Amino acid sequence: MPDVSVIVVSADSGPGLHECVRRALACPGVREVLLIDNGSRDGMPEAIARAHEQDLRLTLIYNHANLGFGPAVNRAAKRSSGQRLLILNPDCLLEPDTVSRLVAAFDAQSRTGLVGAVVCDAQGHPDPASYRCDPLLARSLNTMLDRPGEGVNIEGPIPDHAVEAEAVSGALMLVSRRVFEYLGGFDEGYFLHCEDLDLCRRVRDAGYRVMLAGDVRVLHGKGGSSRHRPVFVSRHKHRGMWRWFRKFDPAARKPHVAALVWLGIWAHFALQVPGQLLRRRRNSTADSA
Repeated sequence: MPDVSVIVVSADSGPGLHECVRRALACPGVREVLLIDNGSRDGMPEAIARAHEQDLRLTLIYNHANLGFGPAVNRAAKRSSGQRLLILNPDCLLEPDTVSRLVAAFDAQSRTGLVGAVVCDAQGHPDPASYRCDPLLARSLNTMLDRPGEGVNIEGPIPDHAVEAEAVSGALMLVSRRVFEYLGGFDEGYFLHCEDLDLCRRVRDAGYRVMLAGDVRVLHGKGGSSRHRPVFVSRHKHRGMWRWFRKFDPAARKPHVAALVWLGIWAHFALQVPGQLLRRRRNSTADSA
């Protein structure tokens, strides 16, 4: 029997959301798709509801405000009925066998709590965030400064088979309902970004495996929300980085180190703002052309 509930959170996600939902509904093994909307104004959730009004497996949940990613997933999870939850970004496109292959990878190892896939861009290039380590301070500095030593992203080609990981991409995560509920779902102190790293860490701390199904590739496009609100998204990403650091990095116990990290995170955010505003202007011009 199908036992996977797919949860998609939308927030002005654009026309690609329709194809995301359509493909999810077409996957064998999917019991239901729950589309939970964080106050979109683009009309896409309503259009999807009309297009699939005869399919009782689709549930639309309207928040009428942007609650953030984790809080929205938690609310949808409480309405779901599958024994496994597939948390899916609205710009991810599943293939017909994606869900069944993820379930097979989940069942292949004992005490698996969460499985991710390799998310790729339109050219098929894998996102390094598909297979990564906890972003501890030393690793983050190695990655940021491009210096020798262990970084956040694991060097080399991503394995083409199932492998245990510290963290996988939050664009697509298959998680046991029992484990998700035991952990209390996503930490709602995050609004957007880094809640996936937090969940992977807590799954491992609870004694379960985080696995990457390296042979499962999923197309991951650019979200409409990120393109049109880059500063908003970046601010919450940096805020999430600070929260993760405070929760899990032993370096945060040293007040002087924590102060330097806080300054570094927000200085990095400030330096990115001019370029993000310029890209937003270009995107707006291209969309109106």
